[in-house]
Amino acid sequence: MISSSIAFFILFLTLVFFAWLGSRESAGKRLDNDEFLSARGSQSWIMIGLSLFASGMGIWILFGPSEVGYYGGFYDVMGYALSSATPFLLLAYLGPLIRKLTPEGITLGDYVRQRMGRTMQIYVGVISIIYMFTFMFAEYIAIGKAVEFLSGVDFLVPIIYVAIVTTFYTVIGGLPVSIKTDRIQSFFIIWLILCIILLIFGEGVESTFADAKAYNPEDAWSIGSISDYSTFKAGLALVLAITAAEMFSQGNWQRIRASESDDSLRKGAILASVLCFIAVLLFGFLGTVAAGRGALVDPSIAFFELIRDYPEPILAMFLVLGIALVCSSIDTLQNAVVAVVSRDLTDSKLDLRGARYAAICMAPIAILLAWYYADDAPSVFQIYLIADLFAAATVLPIFLSLSDRITSTGSLVGAIFGLISVVIYGTITSDLQIGIDYLTNPTNEFGLANFEVFSSALFGSAIMTIIVSEVENSQKLSEIEKQIDSTTVILLYILSFFIPLAGFIVGAIYASKDEEHYKRVGKNCLIFSVINIIIGFIMLAVFFA
Repeated sequence: MISSSIAFFILFLTLVFFAWLGSRESAGKRLDNDEFLSARGSQSWIMIGLSLFASGMGIWILFGPSEVGYYGGFYDVMGYALSSATPFLLLAYLGPLIRKLTPEGITLGDYVRQRMGRTMQIYVGVISIIYMFTFMFAEYIAIGKAVEFLSGVDFLVPIIYVAIVTTFYTVIGGLPVSIKTDRIQSFFIIWLILCIILLIFGEGVESTFADAKAYNPEDAWSIGSISDYSTFKAGLALVLAITAAEMFSQGNWQRIRASESDDSLRKGAILASVLCFIAVLLFGFLGTVAAGRGALVDPSIAFFELIRDYPEPILAMFLVLGIALVCSSIDTLQNAVVAVVSRDLTDSKLDLRGARYAAICMAPIAILLAWYYADDAPSVFQIYLIADLFAAATVLPIFLSLSDRITSTGSLVGAIFGLISVVIYGTITSDLQIGIDYLTNPTNEFGLANFEVFSSALFGSAIMTIIVSEVENSQKLSEIEKQIDSTTVILLYILSFFIPLAGFIVGAIYASKDEEHYKRVGKNCLIFSVINIIIGFIMLAVFFA
């Protein structure tokens, strides 16, 4: 352990450095509201990549992946790593499209407002706030636990200090300062991760892998094997849940506005994706190493158990890493929450002064939540999963709207039906009460993310979005053009989805007609049939392979 006085000094010195860096970067600069929230068009691909990486990491990287590795083994670790990398790859593709469609926008909600209206914008804004606030106070909990474990310093001390410093430089400099500090923090993170690799594997590569394999038998740990389907499904569920939720992290969307070009955005997002995948995979692997070395009282600190007996200077280095990690994510979240409040919830009526007041006010709220949930970690995890579930039910209705065929009503109904699909799944497989309970506890019997629940939300929302949108589109046709009434269209789509063979037959017949409306209905029948077959193969692979 580090002595409490040395730990306090390291904490103080590191935070003073970040506060100085933030004040230096903002000195003499006069920001308007747009620059404060977006830093529009000012950042190169390297800056965007490092900022996305640093802000996406957070101190959760020292807790979450190793805990997942401890409980779930290799497949959950792979799922966690993929789920951390995938959102940035999606940004590389979706970001330029969103920039083009909403050139003056800042948040995802700005795009939603333009395509789907004010109601959907508020709905998306609320989901984003829930997710980001959960992330924020979970980060506070993590830095408090890390400092307390390494030094014995009281849990609340690092939380309060981090909140004060990050609020200070976020309020004075906004997103431009957050991105600048991310650059320095990312160098800290990359350097210290390299040190971790050298230290852990320096103990002996063969013995380290032997410890991992002691927890993961050869046939279940090897990359080419998928014999353990319980962990495979849990890992896949993490990919669905976290990828969907990260689409509602407004810090990512702010950075697509900050990039100087679409090419810079793509390169930066790919860089962040690669770095995040490596980092999460490494720390998750160390969780399996810790499990192989013996049972732990608190698996959430599996990584820290591995380094418990290291010399004090090395532990001090890890403390600096933890502080850099939490600052890089907290300042991003603070700015992102302010962006959502000022743009989405208040309909862009909050000026720069109001935005700064909002940034100041959120810190004590997050601290209180961290203090409240400090001794109830499962509750934090459960809140994460609830936010993830709402995100999973909403993400496809939003991005399907990139097609002109998707309507605002279709997106909203689809997002709501995604949650109803969860209840339907629970009712079919068990009973109505279980289905309702899944909305507040979307876990399996092991307490991990439930693959079937998240799949129901994802696919149910997409299917209903398409159906309602097509019905609306058919109703917009003139009476002469509308040769198939809307009721018949709905029945044909339902028939195609549940009986694929019938869908193929009907689809082929209608698609062969000359009339454009018939062709469109036929095409959609074929699509619904294919979707059913794909889902069927996935379910067969999961349940019976």
